[in-house]
Amino acid sequence: MPSAKRAKPGPGRRAPAPVVVHSAPLVLPVCAEPIRDGAVAVMGDRVAGVGPRAEQLSSFPAAQEVRWTGMIVAGLIDACSTASPAAAPAAPGVAPGVAPGVTARAGVVSGLTDPPRLPGISYVEVGSASEEEWEASERGAVITAIREIDRPCAVGIAAHTPDPLVLEDVAVLARTFGLRLLADLGRHSPAALDEAGVLGPLCHVACARPLDPGERKLLRLRRTVVALCAWEPSPVGDVLALLDEGNVVALGTRAAGAVTSPLEVAGAISRRARELGVRTRGLDRRLVEAATLGGARALGMDKGAGRIGSLARGARADFAVFDARGRFPYAALIAQPPCLGT
Repeated sequence: MPSAKRAKPGPGRRAPAPVVVHSAPLVLPVCAEPIRDGAVAVMGDRVAGVGPRAEQLSSFPAAQEVRWTGMIVAGLIDACSTASPAAAPAAPGVAPGVAPGVTARAGVVSGLTDPPRLPGISYVEVGSASEEEWEASERGAVITAIREIDRPCAVGIAAHTPDPLVLEDVAVLARTFGLRLLADLGRHSPAALDEAGVLGPLCHVACARPLDPGERKLLRLRRTVVALCAWEPSPVGDVLALLDEGNVVALGTRAAGAVTSPLEVAGAISRRARELGVRTRGLDRRLVEAATLGGARALGMDKGAGRIGSLARGARADFAVFDARGRFPYAALIAQPPCLGT
C-alpha cells in the first residue's frame, strides 16, 4: 500500500509554523506546579504544549529541540515602569535597555512618539493641574494620540492629575475608548480614586506606601490590582496582609531607585521577611506569581489566547531562562540568578 503523503497547504494558505521544543532541567509554568526535566513546545509566537520533556518530544516528533541549562519561567512583567532602565549588557534574546527576564511592562510615557521596546501597555500621562488646562490642550492631545498613533502595544491612561474633575473625565474617557487606567497611590487615596470612578477591574494602582485595612478592602472590592513598588524598609507586613486578605498583587520598579527588575523587588521583600523572622512559608512562590501572573492581571493580559504571565497551551510564548537550579525553585529564582535569554 503506498505510504501516505503529507497534505500541502491549499492556495492562499500558509504552511503551519515549525514547532521548537525548549527544554530545561526545570520549567516553572506559574499556573501549574514546577516540572522537572520539562519542556515548552512553541509554534510561532504561541505555546503549543508544556510538560515533561519526553512527553513534548513525543507529541512533536519533527520539532527542533533547544536545550537550556537552568530554569525556564514565564516572562517577568513590570507592572509600573518609567524610562528604560540602565540594564546590564543584554543576554541573547534580551532587549537592550530592558531588565533581564522582563518580557512585558506597563510603561508611563509623556507621549507616544517613541516606539516601545516591549509588549505590554503604554500609559499616556495626564497631569493637567486644572480643568481649564485639561480642556484647553491636553484632552485633545490625548484623544489624538489614542486614535492616531499606531503602536505594537496597547495604550492606556496614567491618571496623575491632581484635579478631581479632570480625574473624573479621565475615567469617562477611558471607559469610552475601552482603555486601561493606571493610578498612583502616592498622588491619590483609593477613596478619591473611587469617588472619581477610576477604580475597577480595568485599573491597577502603583503603591509605594503602606495601606490601611480599609484601603486594602476597597481595592479588593473594586478588583483593582495593587502593583507594589519597592520602598525602604521593604513592606513585608503590607505584602502579607494584601496576599492573605485576597488582593491581587503585582510588582513594579517605578519610584524604586536603582531597582530595575520585579525580581529585585521580590528579593528585597523575601530578604526582609527572613531578617524579621516573619513566617515565609509559600512567600517566595507568591512573589514569583506576583512578578509574572500578577503583572499580567494588572495589564488585563492574563486570559484568553495570547495571554502572558504563565505558560500553558495557547499562551503567548513569552518566557525567560535563568541560570537557576536546586530543590527550591522559587527561592532560587528570587535570588536573582543570571538571565540566559528571553
